[in-house]
Amino acid sequence: MQTFKNPKVALATAMTSAALIGAGGVAAVTTALGKDSDSIAAPQVKVGEEARPAGVSSFLTVADIYRQSADSVVEITVSSSAQPTQFGGGGKQQGQGSGFVYDNKGHVITNHHVVDDAESVSVLFSNGKSYKATVVGSDPSTDIAVLDVDAPRSVLEPLALGDSSTVEVGEGVVAIGSPFGLEQTVTTGIVSALHRQINSPNNFAIDDAIQTDAAINHGNSGGPLLDLSGNVIGVNSQIESKSGGNDGIGFAVPSNTVEKIARTLIEDGKVEHAYLGVSTEDTADGEGANLAEVRTGTPAAAAGLRSNDVVMKIDGAAVASADELRRLIDAKRPGDTVELTVNRDGDARTFDVKLGRRPTA
Repeated sequence: MQTFKNPKVALATAMTSAALIGAGGVAAVTTALGKDSDSIAAPQVKVGEEARPAGVSSFLTVADIYRQSADSVVEITVSSSAQPTQFGGGGKQQGQGSGFVYDNKGHVITNHHVVDDAESVSVLFSNGKSYKATVVGSDPSTDIAVLDVDAPRSVLEPLALGDSSTVEVGEGVVAIGSPFGLEQTVTTGIVSALHRQINSPNNFAIDDAIQTDAAINHGNSGGPLLDLSGNVIGVNSQIESKSGGNDGIGFAVPSNTVEKIARTLIEDGKVEHAYLGVSTEDTADGEGANLAEVRTGTPAAAAGLRSNDVVMKIDGAAVASADELRRLIDAKRPGDTVELTVNRDGDARTFDVKLGRRPTA
């Protein structure tokens, strides 16, 4: 379900633009490009078929975190074909971003926009060696992709994913990546805000993004945002900037979203999101979700919903806001039928809607 940005958290203005910070050029949401005391050895746990480290809970210095984590952060280079224009051009083009080792099976997490349309992918590790990789799966709706890198197990040191729901504003964070191709760069800052809403590459909303003032630039895309225990709490994805460089406002996709999407991509190679087919906004009185637009040919239109209907309940559960409606729909699967209770011109009406599959673009 595509939505308008919640005005309480929307940051983009006519003077600024949020910027994706991985492979590519400049887009409406400007695309950008883009690589410790005694380390605490995280015990290994099994997550399905994947051996990944358990989270570390004690606080570390930035130097500790860097020594413990930097070898797990990689630089990603992609090659793709540029389309010729009326002015010529075409041929091969390269882009660059960051990523990190997810498990010891060779899976690496990065941003979708780093590897979108990639014809070849290589992954550079801290040992100075580059290995070929393939895209296991990529989800434009959350800007998360998983690679399978053909690297020896000796260099596959997974980072632990933390619980992003426990993150608090003001906590210290560390970002590691390859801004402007400068691999193994570390920057620090704090969590500046939580529950921000950013736009995905296919213009759907990504909820609960973590805002940070840690320096993030072109090339940091796909790299980890770590807490002071060395756990990944987000994947760096976008910046808010007038200049196109770091202005101290960056955004990371939260680790709880990353974990869910990565598992699905590894298991199925793709992610299917439920789709209602509306744009929503909060109501003036703060109750329900107003349908600003009902798109033609969508499940919402087929069920008889109209613009300016206000969704008050879904399957009997109260809907307090546009964000909440979107989250409830996203928790469903394509093909599920939901009951929406709607206020239409003061009258309560009920609609059964069979949800579709969210389009990829």
